[in-house]
Amino acid sequence: MKNKKVLIVDDNALNRKVFENVIGHNYFFESASDGLEAIELLKSNEYDIILMDIQMPKLDGISCLKIIKEEEITDIPVIAISAYSNQGDREYFLSTGFDDFIAKPVKPKDLLEAIHFHLNQNKTRINIPEKEKEIDVDINESVIQQLLKYHSLDNIKSVYKDFLEEAENLTEEIKILAEFNKFEEIGEKLHILKGNSGTLGVNMMYKVTALFEKKIKNSTTEELNDDIEQLKSSLSKFKQLVENDKIFIKYE
Repeated sequence: MKNKKVLIVDDNALNRKVFENVIGHNYFFESASDGLEAIELLKSNEYDIILMDIQMPKLDGISCLKIIKEEEITDIPVIAISAYSNQGDREYFLSTGFDDFIAKPVKPKDLLEAIHFHLNQNKTRINIPEKEKEIDVDINESVIQQLLKYHSLDNIKSVYKDFLEEAENLTEEIKILAEFNKFEEIGEKLHILKGNSGTLGVNMMYKVTALFEKKIKNSTTEELNDDIEQLKSSLSKFKQLVENDKIFIKYE
């Protein structure tokens, strides 16, 4: 299947890197940071399938797909990837022309199964075994185990360290935004943190950011400060696990 090529379209750099690491063992790939860049790549290159984020600047996923179809740029499968996750949203995305839908946070297992399904001519959905997700543990190690099937431990370590660096930067930005009560912008930063922590199985941060994002629109200044302290605490805990290699040592 290494002769197949995937176009990854997502405005978040860490999302792109995670997707590249998950699929890179089986498929060639290129990445675009928004819909406009994706269209230019599609006009000058051949791909077999597209992974399309929905919420992007410049040109969102739905508008991008509309242009692709109206201008008949390509007829390859396009999989929508979005934080929307209820059945109504799924049906809406399919009705707009997407061939499939994967909800964020994206499980590596779901991503690989969907790509295989749409590239396999006999359309047989494979089932890649995965341990039940344990949301009550700090790290969902089934994500690491799934990634290890396709990449080296050093490669996977770099992904988690990249996420740690991004999480530290976003947390600092949230602290600054909180001084000016910019709740909407804080919500946008939390959305990124929630999605990436969920994809990588960093449950300690996923739980905190998911609750924080849910509350942010109605937060008071006092509640905001408390939530930021919880975010910093979960980040500090994750940092210790990554920097001491505690989550990787059993795989050495």
